[in-house]
Formats: sequence, C-alpha cells, structure tokens
Amino acid sequence: MMLIDSHCHLDDYTDLPAILANAKAAGVEEVLAIGIGNGPSEMHVAVDIAHHYANVWASVGVHPQEAHQVNPESLAMLATLASDSRVIAVGEIGLDYYHAENPDVEVQQRAFVDQMAIAARVRKPITIHVRTSELAQPAAKARFEQHGNPDAAWDDLLRLLNEHWKPTGLPGIMHCFSGNMTQAKAAVELGFYLSFAGNVTYAKSAVIQEVAKWVPGDRMLVETDAPFLTPVPLRGKVSQNEPANTLHTARFLAELRSESFEDIAAQTTVNFRVLFPTTA
Repeated sequence: MMLIDSHCHLDDYTDLPAILANAKAAGVEEVLAIGIGNGPSEMHVAVDIAHHYANVWASVGVHPQEAHQVNPESLAMLATLASDSRVIAVGEIGLDYYHAENPDVEVQQRAFVDQMAIAARVRKPITIHVRTSELAQPAAKARFEQHGNPDAAWDDLLRLLNEHWKPTGLPGIMHCFSGNMTQAKAAVELGFYLSFAGNVTYAKSAVIQEVAKWVPGDRMLVETDAPFLTPVPLRGKVSQNEPANTLHTARFLAELRSESFEDIAAQTTVNFRVLFPTTA
C-alpha cells in the first residue's frame, strides 16, 4: 500500500540514495522535500534533489527562524524557485515564538506575509510551521508571550492567514500539527490539511491525538519531518528519523482512529493528490 511523506528534509542526509531506497521498501513511494536549508541561499537544494529523483517533490521557503534574511533579493530567489515545475508548495513558512534568539515578531510576520504573497502569485499551497512559547524558556516567554498568552503564535498565525491567505482560495498544510482542537478546527475551516508526524505517537501527545481522532479523513496527511521526530517504536533506538518511518505514524493513526492501515494509506495518498494535482 502506497504512502507519501508530506514533509521531510532530504538535504540533511549524506546517504540519500539509501534513504530513498529504504522509503520505497517501506511503501513510501513519494516524498515532499522541504526546501529551507539553513537559509535562503540553500532553498535550491531540495529543488535540485527533486529534479534528480522522480519520486521527490520540493517546496521552497524561508523558515521563521531565518526571517531576518528575507529581503528583496531572497524574495526574488524564492519567486523564481517557486515557479519551478518540481516545486509544488511554498514553505515551510510561518511563525516561531519558541526560541529566545528568534527574529522579532514584526520581522517574522512581515516575512510570512511576503512569502504568502509569492505563493498566491504562483498559485501554489503553503506549508506552515507554527511553534508557540508554551514550553519555551523564560527568556523566550518574555519576548513572545504578548499579554502572557502562550498561544500568541497561533493567534497571530490565524489572524494573518484570515487576512492574507483566505482571500486567495488556496489550500495549505499545517505541518507537524501540534495545536489544540480549537486551532485544528480553525485551520480546517481555512482550507488547511493537518499533517501528523512522529510526535503524534508519543505518550505525552494526548491533545494532538485527540485532534488526530477528530480530523476529517479528507483533511489528513502523514509526514516524518525527518530527520527529526522519530516515531514510536523507533524513538530512542535509531540515530535519525527517515521517510520510511512514515509507515509507523500511519499505523499509529489507523489504530487511534479505529481504521485499517490500508484505508489510512489510501486516504492520505488521495488527499496529497487533491492538494497537489500536478503530482497525480
């Protein structure tokens, strides 16, 4: 049964042919390689990989942690790459209020809005990164928790999406969904798909699991966020996550939702094709 890893960082691997062979052996036939690198100068790497491997698609974007590097030159580079035939999304973009050293809120929000504008011009979905200050260190909380609100990143994100993305009528992905039910419903209402990574399998992820049970089947995707977020049962047992492990997350979701693994695999694959029709 075919699976698609809707979010992984292939430019982090030195043994890419073996990683993709492992994925295929596990039934993960296609992957979306996220083109953020360590900043705008590396966005092209995922695109280059996608041109080399027929089962790899790419996105391009500037991560919110690198928002200070968004300028006319990097936006022009993004616009050019986003028009490439192997690029199916812009991202991961969004807001990150977790690390104290991250760019200022205003810088992150401006970078986010500017990148949404490019995605709208090329008529491609966006894939969203959002991280709150809820579990952050005190220094980050002091910088980013407006009025003591640990969900400020989500509140700001939804406000900006309603203002700048909803009018486009285009969809998107909430990558590695880690929000609550209220945020999930707001995202789905805005036309987003919720993508679940290995962290949904963790014992402490009760809120995410509640959302995963609820999300409509036609709005669900699976991912690894590899090489990060290794799922149970491999967590702590392997040195890095990889796209093949999409299999474990899909199996967990099937059990969680009382559905068959085959149905989860089929539905998430269909969802990916609907979201990205040029991949069909």
